[in-house]
Amino acid sequence: MKSHASTDDISAEYFDHIKKINDIFYDQVKISDQKAAYIFTFMLAFLVSSSEVRGVFAWDRYMHGTPQSMLFSGLLAGASVFSIISAILVVLPRHVNTSTSLFWGAWSKHRPRLWDAALRRDELYLFDEYLNNADILSAIARSKYRCVTLAFRGLMVTVIAYVLLLLAI
Repeated sequence: MKSHASTDDISAEYFDHIKKINDIFYDQVKISDQKAAYIFTFMLAFLVSSSEVRGVFAWDRYMHGTPQSMLFSGLLAGASVFSIISAILVVLPRHVNTSTSLFWGAWSKHRPRLWDAALRRDELYLFDEYLNNADILSAIARSKYRCVTLAFRGLMVTVIAYVLLLLAI
């Protein structure tokens, strides 16, 4: 039994770890898109299926309604639009100012660098690519989850406003 890990063992452990980080971050980006799709689908179905919800977008409701119903209608309309827009913002493409060889859109730029590193047997290049890609995926996931959080909060306000509107009618 070895008492100390060799440099090769440590290197492999770190490579395995950074690869796992990339896999997890990539999955989190996909999951944020799925959550946004669920919220968007629910909101769209909610808006289409309920005449009461569609009514909050009618100007007549605000001209002839009670102050309570006008307040809750406005809250419902605003929260619904906010939630849908936030969900759409989750799935919009993200642009970052840097890329790695792991991004297909930058492959033509990175292919020669990878080839050169392979000829030199430069393992640090590979580790740096994974490390930089993790930074990029982390930034994208943070941005997406910020919008998912906003969409979910908008959904909660929408549901509460809907219940309050039904009680006020």
